[in-house]
Amino acid sequence: MGITDKAKQAALSVVINQALNYLEKDPEANIPKLMALVDKVVPENWYVGQRNAFRNAIAEKGNWYQLILRVYELDPGVRKAFFQNFILNASLKGSATQEETSKREDCNVPWAILLDPTSACNMHCTGCWAAEYGNRLNLSFEDLDSIVTQGKKLGTYMYIFTGGEPLVRKKDVIALCEKHSDCEFLSFTNGTLIDEEFCQEMLRVKNFVPAISLEGFEEANDGRRGEGVYNKVMHAMKLLKDHKLPFGISTCYTSKNVDDVSSDEYFDKIIDAGALFVWFFHYMPVGSGAAPELLPTPEQRTKMYNRIRELRGTKAIFSLDFQNDAEYVGGCIAGGRRYLHINARGDVEPCVFIHYSNVNIHDCSLLDALKSPIFMAYHRGQPFNDNMLRPCPMLENPEILPKMVKETGAKSTDYESPEDVDTLCNRTKPYAENWTPTAEKIWTESQAGQEKKD
Repeated sequence: MGITDKAKQAALSVVINQALNYLEKDPEANIPKLMALVDKVVPENWYVGQRNAFRNAIAEKGNWYQLILRVYELDPGVRKAFFQNFILNASLKGSATQEETSKREDCNVPWAILLDPTSACNMHCTGCWAAEYGNRLNLSFEDLDSIVTQGKKLGTYMYIFTGGEPLVRKKDVIALCEKHSDCEFLSFTNGTLIDEEFCQEMLRVKNFVPAISLEGFEEANDGRRGEGVYNKVMHAMKLLKDHKLPFGISTCYTSKNVDDVSSDEYFDKIIDAGALFVWFFHYMPVGSGAAPELLPTPEQRTKMYNRIRELRGTKAIFSLDFQNDAEYVGGCIAGGRRYLHINARGDVEPCVFIHYSNVNIHDCSLLDALKSPIFMAYHRGQPFNDNMLRPCPMLENPEILPKMVKETGAKSTDYESPEDVDTLCNRTKPYAENWTPTAEKIWTESQAGQEKKD
């Protein structure tokens, strides 16, 4: 990144800090005046599209404006830490360093690193790859600390805990947040271990955000996660809302719950509960416990595609559908392009759903892992398809992952039953064949619509 770009990033950081301080004085009165302040200090040709979109959202006082107001209901200290760590450190300062490092080292450098503190989980959900692993494996606090320390040098300030159930390791998770107070930490969690004491710890460290797993309403959720889990999740969300803490929802959509999770009622329920974001994940048939019957049909995936776009315009919550929103990030984000995954044994994997690797973090540096054969195959191969509704080398392009794994000599990192890559991708081939005609139709129509707008 050149001197001009670095100066641009630094100047924008100053502007954002000024704007945030301005908003703190009286958010509701000052939000409509925000872009006038930004326009005064930012050169006319900087981030024009983004500024106009934000200006329009404020002027309309619609769902995005309402979401901003909801953010200002949070604990002030937590809100300040989120803005500092997520917007400035991870998204501005961090992204600049990532880009510079990527060009210098000729490899991907991730915006976020996913970490499994443990393989242990207090639940056993249908179709979850973590459920089969047991509780024998853990990354030590020293391991976690080393990964974050190395990551920051590469420009990565966003860390996401997966598992297993990360909150089985509550004390170490909080200790890591405390030590690396300049980073933002998010955790996928079943929510059942969130209690009053943990809420107080979140208020103390200020930089931890839960993403609670929810599969729909009570019947759909507990059908996959177990009886009584829905009510425990509702209790956890009430605790977080009462303490003015930020949290979101993580929803895996399957053939069984698409109608639930794409409904107005579902969105209204989680918004009323206090969630600020909802991330949707397509079910992936990974591991010996895979349930291919849970894969959505082309009609169901199309419904998710249309409904999420519709609801973004009407609901005051940030929603993202990782499988259907690849157009906004240029395709597959795995392999370190935007993120990577390190499991509880230390294997550095390109994707949380794709368990093949050449390296273990106990034997090499994070940068060396990013330069390992399987990661370089991702780096050189992305995007894997020009149709952004077919981004994945396993799910929608099942001929690609086996080729990469075999050419790079990557080995299965599944804890319990190592899976041959052909076995895995043979499981996804029927899905890919069924989805392709629909994906081509939707993508062609969406691109034609975009050309008309332009």
